[in-house]
Amino acid sequence: MHRVYLHPLALRIWHWTNAIGFILLVLTGLQIRYVGVINLVSFRTAVLVHAWIGFVVTANFFLWLFFHLFTDQGRNYFAELNPVKLFQGCWRQLVYYSSGIFKGAPNPFRQNIAKHIKFNPLQGLTYQMVMLAFLPLQIVTGILLWDLAGFAPIVQFLGGVRVIDTVHVLIFIVFVLYIPLHAYLAMLGRTTFEHYKAMLTGWEDEDDPAE
Repeated sequence: MHRVYLHPLALRIWHWTNAIGFILLVLTGLQIRYVGVINLVSFRTAVLVHAWIGFVVTANFFLWLFFHLFTDQGRNYFAELNPVKLFQGCWRQLVYYSSGIFKGAPNPFRQNIAKHIKFNPLQGLTYQMVMLAFLPLQIVTGILLWDLAGFAPIVQFLGGVRVIDTVHVLIFIVFVLYIPLHAYLAMLGRTTFEHYKAMLTGWEDEDDPAE
């Protein structure tokens, strides 16, 4: 076993900015959606905070995008391009998470930083969906809802406020489910907080090829 520098500083800053931003967006989003039921802050304050945090997360997304487009880090998200192998890898990982881990079975995935195999197939597919589909769509719908008057032609073209709002809320629900699941799966290393520590320091232990 040896240590590898798994998470560059830029990636760690992006990750924790995103994590805090997501949580604040969820909390303020709940306050906005259930005004009169949840009264942690005023409706106006919730709207303002939600908007500004949304802009921070949006800027953070573009930093992530450019970082992965112009460095070799982007290869981690597309380590397996063969759809059959990708499906098989996702299935093995799903079986491991749903039953194998509770029976003491070994993790079928072994990362290989040298070959840019950082995420198991299920992780890679999930991150692609979140970062390249759900988050961009949430950003677009959020910006449209932020200024309905200014973007009125686009809103009408896309089906009206009800359609935009429904899409925004549905993706909001996806993130509400994703955040605790992501936090839980991050605990499934050799120790409970191994992956959390790696996301703070950048370093993580990796098995030697002969092990």
